[in-house]
Amino acid sequence: MTSNTKFNQWWRPRNYQLRTKLIITYVLLTVVPMTILVYISYYQYTKSIEEQLGEYIPKMLDQANRNIDKQMTEFESLPELLYNSTRVLSILRKNHYSSQSERHNDIFTVNSYLSETYLSDKSPILGVFVSSKDRLFSSTNVSYTGQIPTKLTSSEDIILQHETNLRFKGKPPFFLLVKDIYDYENRRNIGSMSIALHLSFIENVLTEIKHRNESEISVINKEGRIIYHPDKHLIGTSVNMDDYPIHNGSFRTVKNNERMLVSVSESEQMNWILIHSIPFKHLTEKADLIKNITLIFFVIICSATVVISIFTAWSVSRPIYKLIHLMKNVEKENFQSVLKVNSKDEVGMLTISFNSMISRIRDLIQQNYHIELRQKQAELYALQSQINPHFMYNTLETITMAIEEDDDDTVVQMVSLLGKMLRFSLSNKDRIVQFNKEVEHIRNYLTIQKFRFEERLNFKIDSDIDLIQHYSPKFILQPVIENSIKHGLETRRGTLTLGITIFTAEGIRPGTKDIIIRVEDDGTGIDQESLDKINKLLKSDPIARRDSGFGLINVHARIIMIFGEEYGLTVHSPTKGETVVEMRIPVIDGIESVKKYERKEEEIQ
Repeated sequence: MTSNTKFNQWWRPRNYQLRTKLIITYVLLTVVPMTILVYISYYQYTKSIEEQLGEYIPKMLDQANRNIDKQMTEFESLPELLYNSTRVLSILRKNHYSSQSERHNDIFTVNSYLSETYLSDKSPILGVFVSSKDRLFSSTNVSYTGQIPTKLTSSEDIILQHETNLRFKGKPPFFLLVKDIYDYENRRNIGSMSIALHLSFIENVLTEIKHRNESEISVINKEGRIIYHPDKHLIGTSVNMDDYPIHNGSFRTVKNNERMLVSVSESEQMNWILIHSIPFKHLTEKADLIKNITLIFFVIICSATVVISIFTAWSVSRPIYKLIHLMKNVEKENFQSVLKVNSKDEVGMLTISFNSMISRIRDLIQQNYHIELRQKQAELYALQSQINPHFMYNTLETITMAIEEDDDDTVVQMVSLLGKMLRFSLSNKDRIVQFNKEVEHIRNYLTIQKFRFEERLNFKIDSDIDLIQHYSPKFILQPVIENSIKHGLETRRGTLTLGITIFTAEGIRPGTKDIIIRVEDDGTGIDQESLDKINKLLKSDPIARRDSGFGLINVHARIIMIFGEEYGLTVHSPTKGETVVEMRIPVIDGIESVKKYERKEEEIQ
């Protein structure tokens, strides 16, 4: 049996046991709906949380962007404080100094102004740098290293930390706000101011909207450069902008094999993008806790109800299985078994009816046993009586023709072959014989016919099975061969080639093998009317048609009586002048199989 066949048989619900059907029905009606209900409730709850946060967080990010824009506006206005000091502006307008002392004095003056004006303890400003005519004025809260950029690409710009080699003590994250200093009186630039801003002001704004510690908020520019990130090592690195296809909204994504809810808001002024991301598992912590508690109670309740359903199914199915066991005993022809009735339900009523049926069957067997045996014995004897005269008449006619030709050697060989054939035909000891004996019988018969028809008859016997190890019903080939010779040689002049092929094929019954015996000849063929008549007889009741005069019908009848209606004989004429007869029987390859079919043939006798 193939694996596909086994799967198909297993999958069909009608093949399940009753208790299995009851348990499956319970699961489908209770456990499955409850499971679906729990899943839908959990899914809707988590989806509700996701939708609420998906709407709430972008609004908070928009507000954070506005706060950052507001502070950046204030920072951008800081360079204008220089215009409040005419002394500082006059120093910046100077082109040269008469002495180093004067130069140092000016640097001290500007540095002091920068310190007093821009630096305070709570200010996010790390330092202020003014570059003018090869002079650098600076004031910082902490020491620094590196160079201050003096050349701008526009009137004002923001330089990120990775774009400059300027570093402060303690490596605080920062960026530079750079703006030109314009002398409105002389209408020219007299320098530039760079303000180093600590990113703490962004962090302070974002801390207000941070949903929980597990969430992550970052700021990037249009090019994907990270301006702010909780992980300072990532500041200045780039991100793939394709990962954030939606601006000013929320969307789902997968990051590091983890589902995330990502919210995005774009600044209108700075063109910065705020990104808030949080893993789904942290959004649904409370829901997961409720789900786990529910699942524990669900498993306990389902386990208890499954046990109850199994007990109920067992109590219902147990008397049915007892009845099935009784039926199997009856199937083995044990009609003495009786099942005790313990209930008055449907199963009890069925048991009472079955006990009554067994009793009635015992009576009928006693009445009809001998009549049926005699009838079947007469039917089989009638079939054999139709086959044997055919065989004897044709064989003796062949020997007579050889005697008339005074060919003593041929006569001796023919009589010897005839003796072997008669011993095979008249022996009633074996009803199922080895294939090699059946084939040897046909070879002897065809050899005798070869003596008669000489060059007009040719035959060939091929087999791809072990003829000694396989068995066939006795005497099923000769009537078919006789039929071919009768219609192919005796009724016309010409030659006849007979081919006998024996091979195995996929069985009609699943998981079995069958043996095909194919007899082909190139004689007269069969016209369509005769072929339709033969096939009609083969499909009808062959036992009732045994007096039709067709040896093929008798062989077919014997095969189906032994093996069943799935087997038997088929006839077709593929081309004009060609006839093919195929006999299909199951594989019989062991003593046990032989005994089984011999017992069956004895029963039908």
